[in-house]
Amino acid sequence: MKVKDSYKLLNIVIAFAVTMFFSCKNNYDEVQQIGVLQNEPIGVADTINLKYTDSGKIKADLVSTKMLDYSNRDFEFTEFPQGIKLTLFADNNKKSVITSDYAISYSETDLIDLRGNVVIVTQELDTLFAEQLYFDQKKEWIFTNRPIRFVSPEKIMSANAYDSNKDINVYGLSEITGIVYLD
Repeated sequence: MKVKDSYKLLNIVIAFAVTMFFSCKNNYDEVQQIGVLQNEPIGVADTINLKYTDSGKIKADLVSTKMLDYSNRDFEFTEFPQGIKLTLFADNNKKSVITSDYAISYSETDLIDLRGNVVIVTQELDTLFAEQLYFDQKKEWIFTNRPIRFVSPEKIMSANAYDSNKDINVYGLSEITGIVYLD
């Protein structure tokens, strides 16, 4: 009788061990996310000044009062809910300043989405006003398919689409809705 009880106990222990073995899984990513809500940023920064350099020259300077890092998402992005001031420096020492009320930068696509009172001012005092613009960091190209107003010392133009290089010296306006020449 004692042998039967020991076999029963051994069978129970083996069944319990096998159940525990098959219920375990490798969930390191889940363990890392403990305490981090999926919809919350993984990092928050206040008052940032980020400089991008290439070959010892400053190419861009980004200033913002708040940055939220969502690199914990499948499609990583960085959000600037209080807006940005982005200064782009050209090879000929000319600069353009872009400001917006809100911006979001996508890591995978290197695209910055600028929204709300977007203004670009060039060194020649050409100024572009838009509600939304995109800046492709790889191609160094600025574009939108939303209405814009372009003001230069010679004229004021409005259009329904815009694209330009980062220096704003090569640009295209599509669907021009008005031109006013200044004296």
